[in-house]
Amino acid sequence: MSTVEFRHIVKKYGPLTVLEDIDLRIEDGEFLVLLGPSGCGKTTLLNVLAGLLEINEGEILIDDRDVTFLDPRDRGLGMVFQSYALYPTKTVYGNLKFGLASRRLPREEVERRIKWAGKFLQIDHLFDRKPAQLSGGQRQRVAIGRALVKQVGLFLFDEPLSNLDAKLRTEMRMEIKKLHNQLRNTVVYVTHDQVEAMTMATKIAVMDRGVIQQIGTPDEVYSLPENVFVADFLGSPAMNMLVCKAKRLNGHFSAADDKAGLTFDLAFYRWRQAPEEGQEVKIGFRPEHLGTPEHIAEGSRTLRLDLPVQFLEKSGPEAVAFLGLPDATIAMRVDQHAAARLKQGAVTSVVLPLDRLNVFDARTGRRM
Repeated sequence: MSTVEFRHIVKKYGPLTVLEDIDLRIEDGEFLVLLGPSGCGKTTLLNVLAGLLEINEGEILIDDRDVTFLDPRDRGLGMVFQSYALYPTKTVYGNLKFGLASRRLPREEVERRIKWAGKFLQIDHLFDRKPAQLSGGQRQRVAIGRALVKQVGLFLFDEPLSNLDAKLRTEMRMEIKKLHNQLRNTVVYVTHDQVEAMTMATKIAVMDRGVIQQIGTPDEVYSLPENVFVADFLGSPAMNMLVCKAKRLNGHFSAADDKAGLTFDLAFYRWRQAPEEGQEVKIGFRPEHLGTPEHIAEGSRTLRLDLPVQFLEKSGPEAVAFLGLPDATIAMRVDQHAAARLKQGAVTSVVLPLDRLNVFDARTGRRM
């Protein structure tokens, strides 16, 4: 197991800055997911940690050892690539063995590690096959095994499931999480898939344009997003956002959407920074926070909305209803029974608990 620390990391390609002053510490045994859209810098940060890219400024420490200028083989880590990167002319056994070729280990130790990894990943019966004879999931297991035989404390994964179909992705998510639970190694995992991040990580670092926007547990980044980008990126459908104006009455704040005729009571909102009178704010709430009146506990502070159903998206046990406002559309997640009662074009009553609201500065996008 290992700790990792990035100190003021800057990476540039000419005038283009792709990593901007990255400060991040990964604790021993953590499963950290670097999450963000294409081009946000997450893979660049992983390659910097692996030693595959040089940095312009900053330091990288693994177990408090400065590895900034060390070769990849001297950093004490194993890496699994998006493309599997298996040698097509070698067997599964040969691919596993190749990762140990430069370590000058006794033959008995090499054999022991390969047999252990093969049994652990349930690929020992495939040792004589070549990559072309394997399924996508089997190839991914071999790629993981090649990192596993190094028996290091730090594993890096670069979007390892992106080439698999939906069923295999679900299976491999479980396998990688099981691997982490049993070995307790430190893992740094790159993905743009929020489902992978939410289901696998112990901590998530959300990135955009070379900057870490928020670091926290999956629950923290989902329930208390630091800014509009994080709120919008996590969740499918994304968080509902309505632009309102802050108002103060009798010492309490509210937010009004005059076009929609809505007023959100913010008397009990936990402000980080109180708004000014008339300031534009964004009110955010998740689709699952909206409910029908019978599903809301009595005594809850709520806002009732009577809105037309524009259309429904059904997906087996649940559905998403899109409800129309004069200047926006909001999404509500419902189960299949509630969806059966909703009719396109008909007005339905929904209730929003006011303790579920998020408030952001409309100009900066930051949580207030």
